[in-house]
Amino acid sequence: MSGARSTMSEQMQIGEVAERTGLSLRTIRYYGEMGLVPPSARSGGGFRLYSESDVARFRLIMRMKPLDFSLDEMKDVLDLFDDLSRTQRMTGAHDALVERLATYRVAVKNRVHAIREQLEVAEEFAEHLEAQIALHKHQAVTEL
Repeated sequence: MSGARSTMSEQMQIGEVAERTGLSLRTIRYYGEMGLVPPSARSGGGFRLYSESDVARFRLIMRMKPLDFSLDEMKDVLDLFDDLSRTQRMTGAHDALVERLATYRVAVKNRVHAIREQLEVAEEFAEHLEAQIALHKHQAVTEL
């Protein structure tokens, strides 16, 4: 890959996408095979080529992944965004898409809440471990 960065109108190869997103080549290929982010084009040599829009889609997937979205859910959300960008506002179709997106917002809020609760439990356990370490270090010193 050359040292030059791609501009917004240029296509980039998979290595640059990996560099810009932090995803592995394997993951990028997998998401393409699953239909989440297929390459925008192929080079004359058959290499996958991606656009800035594709990079944005990968970043959106990266936001959904920690929330345990399934591949189907991820695809549905990506399709919703695509459909919303093509649908005229203030129409029944647009409103229906916004309502579907709103159901994901509720799901995200619920998942974030659950993660916060898990984090709280994990932090309590870490504090317990710290207390045990301090207790046993103190006992070892007094026994000397």
